[in-house]
Amino acid sequence: MTDRAANDTLRPASGAGRPGAVADQLFPAEPGVRAIARELYGHAKDLPLISPHGHVDPAILAEDLPFPDPARLIVVPDHYITRMLASQGVPPADLGVPSLDGTPVESDGRVIWRRLAEHWYLFRGTPSRLWTERVFREVFGVETPFGPATADLVYDAIAARLQEPEFRPRALFGRFNLEVLATTEGPLSDLSPHAKLAADGWGGPGGRVITTFRPDDLVDVEWPGWADRVRQLGSLTGRDVSSYAGFLDALRVRREAFLAAGATCSDHGHPTAHTGWVSDVDALYRAALGGSTERAEEFRGHMLMEFARMSTEDGLVMQLHPGADRNHNKALFARHGRDVGGDIPTATDYVRGLRPLLDEFGTDPRFRIVLYTLDETTFTRELAPLAGGYPAVFLGAPWWFLDSPEGLRRFRETVTETAGFYNTSGFVDDTRAFCSIPVRHDVARRIDAGFLARLVAEGRLPLDEAAETIADLAYHLPRKVFRLEKNS
Repeated sequence: MTDRAANDTLRPASGAGRPGAVADQLFPAEPGVRAIARELYGHAKDLPLISPHGHVDPAILAEDLPFPDPARLIVVPDHYITRMLASQGVPPADLGVPSLDGTPVESDGRVIWRRLAEHWYLFRGTPSRLWTERVFREVFGVETPFGPATADLVYDAIAARLQEPEFRPRALFGRFNLEVLATTEGPLSDLSPHAKLAADGWGGPGGRVITTFRPDDLVDVEWPGWADRVRQLGSLTGRDVSSYAGFLDALRVRREAFLAAGATCSDHGHPTAHTGWVSDVDALYRAALGGSTERAEEFRGHMLMEFARMSTEDGLVMQLHPGADRNHNKALFARHGRDVGGDIPTATDYVRGLRPLLDEFGTDPRFRIVLYTLDETTFTRELAPLAGGYPAVFLGAPWWFLDSPEGLRRFRETVTETAGFYNTSGFVDDTRAFCSIPVRHDVARRIDAGFLARLVAEGRLPLDEAAETIADLAYHLPRKVFRLEKNS
């Protein structure tokens, strides 16, 4: 193996010796098509950012405190990074990831940062490297190539910036040109950060922060502690949740609270896309309160039907994120809990699974559902035809394992011929990493510019229509699909 520290020291700065390499990053290699992509990108690059689905903690903006050290900002919360390192034998605890079982956790940010630098070669060719290096360069202005020999230089440069007022969360919100940032909370959340933002009269320069209703932990009876959370729901809403009717009433009360906090969407992260009414749901619900999980899939499918019906009443756009085998790495889950990178994609059947829901609501003008997948085989076979066949259905952007440059390209290539551009919903960053939001959106805009440029070069789309399309994909479509215009 080569001496990586020496190589990193000798490596030229990003783009050195290749004029325009960074400016033209991700554009097609063929010069003529690249020139068209560059022109099309110009129509989208400065448009405001719409972030209609993500997991940024709203307390970050409500409190507006300086970010912690670079490691706790960039490494610790990013399961893309910690997952890769865990696959190579670096325990998440050594990267500062909190433990549930008393495992000692590294607390020195500089030590964590050096561990990332030591293993930076693992990220060659990955979107994590692309995003992180662009965050260094474009958010913090750090051009120094990252690696073992330069880890402290980069750390110190970012740490210094984090002490400046211009790098506080609210200031960055404005600099990122964020128009809408949607966070994600469960029904038991008191939504206090959103209340504080409202009390402060703050929504960012020209932008706003809204919440999203995510009820998974109250409809998945297999999730440990479900019955206790149901009782908490009853206490929070003042409803008798010993009956199924009371449970539904309590959920409606919480949806009203979320609507008051600006929500335009609900989000549902179910294991599958199964939907369908359950005739004896009252008995199923009572059995679940008693500890039975035998019919968990039936109950989840029934609740998707209920939430679709609620959406026709209150207007929340449904988002469905199926297909993740959660907490597959049991050792990782036992030590660190949920959402630390132990989930694995699974095959998903949308055509049969969604038929009951679409039979009842798929042509209802009040209803809208955005479908995501971790199973790329479904884009052409199932999702694009469904979006092309039901006015209520829109295709969500490639998500999680697929929100990479190649995944974004494949998405456009596989769905456009059947669903077109206007049955898709625009890019979602789906991130907890606040500082990566502008970078991820810019990557998506560059990929769309390249795809549209090829259509123009091949004589399949006039340049003026391609320019209009990229602006729609980047900005106008997500505002429309996620019903963000109503609160503008």
